[in-house]
Amino acid sequence: MTILVLGGAGYIGSHTVYELIEKGEDVVIVDNLETGYKEAVHPKARFYQGDIRNREFVDSVFEKEKIDAVIHFAANSLVGESMTNPLKYYDNNLCGTKVLLESMIAHDVKKIVFSSTAATYGEPEKVPILEGDKTEPTNCYGETKLSMEKMFKWTDRAHGLRYVSLRYFNACGAHKSGSIGEAHNPETHLIPLVLQVPNKKREAINIFGDDYDTKDGTCVRDYIHVTDLAQAHILAVEYLLKGNESDIFNLGNGVGFTVKEIIEAAQEVTGQEIPAVISPRRAGDPAKLIASSEKAKKVLGWRPEFVDVKEIIATAWKWHQTHPDGYKTK
Repeated sequence: MTILVLGGAGYIGSHTVYELIEKGEDVVIVDNLETGYKEAVHPKARFYQGDIRNREFVDSVFEKEKIDAVIHFAANSLVGESMTNPLKYYDNNLCGTKVLLESMIAHDVKKIVFSSTAATYGEPEKVPILEGDKTEPTNCYGETKLSMEKMFKWTDRAHGLRYVSLRYFNACGAHKSGSIGEAHNPETHLIPLVLQVPNKKREAINIFGDDYDTKDGTCVRDYIHVTDLAQAHILAVEYLLKGNESDIFNLGNGVGFTVKEIIEAAQEVTGQEIPAVISPRRAGDPAKLIASSEKAKKVLGWRPEFVDVKEIIATAWKWHQTHPDGYKTK
């Protein structure tokens, strides 16, 4: 089958492409390279550089390629930026998805897997979070992703376009080969920031708040390896191609780690001391975010392979050691 991966030069998108190609699938990538990297594109995938807000461009891809299903990663995803520049997020995330869906309907492509986020839930009322829990995003990024989910829902009702929305928690780690990994600018994710200390890119890691109602006072998050996320997207495509109905699934390990536990695990993996500086809390940081992934396991047959946080960090460390400046340095 031929899968179109939007945002396939980005972090999670590139790992998903690698897994698809390893399975023998035919892959087409679309990416505008705003945050993705040409170096992350798998050599066996066909690559089109362009923006999904450009209908003429999107139409041209569907006309050249016989697409069976779409996996949609193309979105802006920085929480802080979404609060200071919300219209950028509405323009890229919502307008881009609208144009994409119009083109999919016009070309009779009726299967899409969507990269959503735990940010759709906002501050959870209970942990672990279930798919049916209330969705009240506390930032514009989460709001646009939730709006995209609703766009899929109504497009399904009107046009029979089936979708799977995957709400995932803290993506982390790197490909086991060390050839691709996480390279954001600016970097906002905890594990790569922690690893910048042993990589001599920063002197210490900031811990934003140590007075939360958790076992050591620091925030608890659910960390899920990027390759496990990639596998879930592939299972979701297969689920849709079998003729199943649209649905929403959480993806996480179901186990939470505090910020201090991540730092301790990174010290063990790297064999280096990682100094930490306690800083004031950040606005909108929930104390605990842990997913229940039972539905994805039951319905999609998903089984995360990376469950040991030290193993996850070890894959990230392999990447960051050999690519201290991301894709700029080999």
